[in-house]
Amino acid sequence: MKYFLHAMALAAAFVAGAATAAPPIERLKLPPGFRIEVYADNIEHARSLALGDRGTVFVGTLSKGSVYALVDSDHDGKVDEVVTIGRGLNAPNGVAFRDGALYVAEISRILRFDNIEADLRSPPKPVVVFDKLPAERYHGWKFIAFGPDGWLYVPVGAPCNICEANPDMYAAIHRMKPDGSQFEVFARGIRNTVGFDWDPKSKELWFNDHGRDMMGDDLPSCELNHAPKAGMHFGFPYCHQGDTPDPEYGTKRKCSEFTPPALKQGGHVAPNGLRFYTGKMFPAEYKNRIFIAQHGSWNRSKKSGYRVMMVALKDDGKTVDKAEEFATGWMENERAWGRPVDLLVMPDGSLLISDDTANAVYRVTYGK
Repeated sequence: MKYFLHAMALAAAFVAGAATAAPPIERLKLPPGFRIEVYADNIEHARSLALGDRGTVFVGTLSKGSVYALVDSDHDGKVDEVVTIGRGLNAPNGVAFRDGALYVAEISRILRFDNIEADLRSPPKPVVVFDKLPAERYHGWKFIAFGPDGWLYVPVGAPCNICEANPDMYAAIHRMKPDGSQFEVFARGIRNTVGFDWDPKSKELWFNDHGRDMMGDDLPSCELNHAPKAGMHFGFPYCHQGDTPDPEYGTKRKCSEFTPPALKQGGHVAPNGLRFYTGKMFPAEYKNRIFIAQHGSWNRSKKSGYRVMMVALKDDGKTVDKAEEFATGWMENERAWGRPVDLLVMPDGSLLISDDTANAVYRVTYGK
């Protein structure tokens, strides 16, 4: 628990130190032809992103306890109005949108704001969809998303750095019907995922996972995993990165029993948001590539992460071909002024990136 409190204290220090001045986006570096600009600023602790039917971008937060609606009424690529949808919520990190309703994930329950875009300034009282999630804050905040099967996918992280906990609840990705019924485990052995998406071609799930702490600077690696079907186990707490037994629990089960990661992302890079690029603005070779927001390390002797990566799959759709940096510059000389969290592909093909330290949402566009 002390490691968790220390991590939260560091995160709070990052946020407390964030200035209200415009983020220094001139420090960010992207491939030729790409441009990044501020879509919205002063969005305190901006985390998960979701898109409404009418173009509203919903933003979840962690420590702030609020959910925001970003409105670009004149469609010029900059937000004209920020509306607070919820206040005083319990770490409402996760947001998802379906059939006119905004779903919000707190620590222990899922809320639904029906017909939310009809009047953002007078939102309806939320409906409690599900309230049987654990109350622990350690890895308790959630990313949520609707899968191509129409079910809502909800992770529950391990309530610890490393431990054996009830595998039917913790260290797992669950799913449920939109009304909260038929809650079930989809995959196990996942320490803490706060970002996942489905391959638009195969409809199969890909997700990030944060590796455990206190095994050194480079071990274990954070992971990119592929779950083409329900019932798979990815190793936690017995095996890390597919080939490294845990010092405490590794004697109980063999690494060969579990599904190895598709990609080792590096120690402590903290991969959060994950999105397949489905837009048409970027060059053709970017189609269906995976973008990953690496939030960045908090306990490594030399910082790692603090960037957006891009992953290309081979033609089989199951194997990683290459991984390379797409956006860098949030961290310079061991000092970080920003930390990317989530990503969102917009209808025009631009890519949004949230930043919970610079309190901003950026917009990436492409033009020759």
